[in-house]
Amino acid sequence: MPRSATPSPGPNRRLFLHTLLGATAAAGLSACAGKATAGPTFSSNAPLPTTVPAGTSLKVASYQGQQELQLKLAGLDKLPFDVSSWVNIGAGPDVINAFRAHSLDLANNAGIPPIQAHYQGYDARIVAINLTRKPTYVFATAPHSDLTSVADFKGKRLAFSQGQAQGVVLLRALKKAGLAYSDVKLVPLTSNQFLTALQAGQVDIAPLGISQVPAYLDKYGDKGAHTITTEVVDLLSLLWAPAGVLADSAKAAAIAAFIPRWAQGLVWAYENPGAWDEQFYVKTQNISLSQAQAITRLSNKPLFPPSWAEAISWEQETADLLAEGGFVKSFKVESLFDRRFEGLAAKAVAATYRS
Repeated sequence: MPRSATPSPGPNRRLFLHTLLGATAAAGLSACAGKATAGPTFSSNAPLPTTVPAGTSLKVASYQGQQELQLKLAGLDKLPFDVSSWVNIGAGPDVINAFRAHSLDLANNAGIPPIQAHYQGYDARIVAINLTRKPTYVFATAPHSDLTSVADFKGKRLAFSQGQAQGVVLLRALKKAGLAYSDVKLVPLTSNQFLTALQAGQVDIAPLGISQVPAYLDKYGDKGAHTITTEVVDLLSLLWAPAGVLADSAKAAAIAAFIPRWAQGLVWAYENPGAWDEQFYVKTQNISLSQAQAITRLSNKPLFPPSWAEAISWEQETADLLAEGGFVKSFKVESLFDRRFEGLAAKAVAATYRS
């Protein structure tokens, strides 16, 4: 999907950088890039430690308290290290900024934020993989819309976040439909702005997470808002950490100890949908039980592959797709994966959750 020689109505990289990071962060990229390698010098080729030293602590992302609650409900919260803070952060651009500020050690994101971090010159590595086989995003229309397929997106305003999973889902859907970037208007936003933009009519289409859809349709469905479902998946849900964190042998050991519990917590939520719906969605997200059940029905079975080969191949396709549009420079994505951690999640779960 090469870019047209004609000036495109799509976004440029400078605009996206300021949209996603803020002008101050963008100006400081070069200065901050060196900080990722400061600190301890535990070699990236050294075997992982098998014990976590006393006094080790991590700052772990727990967007809307989900990770912390999941471990607690599953009885997995007796960790061999201290969690100095459960950080309420989820969006990829925000995670990258938190990594840079040394206020976060470990985060759960999709496949695109590590690519974006690499493009910005920040060194962080993927340490665990969960494959998602069913679509986790659907395209929601603004109210009073008559769009019915991705082919209808031609000439429309599409909410687009370069540094988040929603962005790559949109790019893959456009490519599958045979649409070039010049055929649409990509409106640079972050995902937390998508709903507001839809409601205000600032965009015609936005990719929404399945957890957002029931409430949106309850409010705007009678006004003509609806969803367009595709087979495009965002394959990777992953854990990743700054290279500087992984260069600390104690923190690397803590992350290695956390990964099996992360995998087991996801399995617990999948196997106990009633308890999870009530305790997380109803009690903490303030949505109805029926809405929670609708979300859960669309949820993916967690899959932790013993080999990361498929994940690396998919991540390379994603990076190449972004490079085709001029959003990042082409590179070999295998450098993003710390394969010392490969298989830790798979070993912690039953065989049915490995493939």
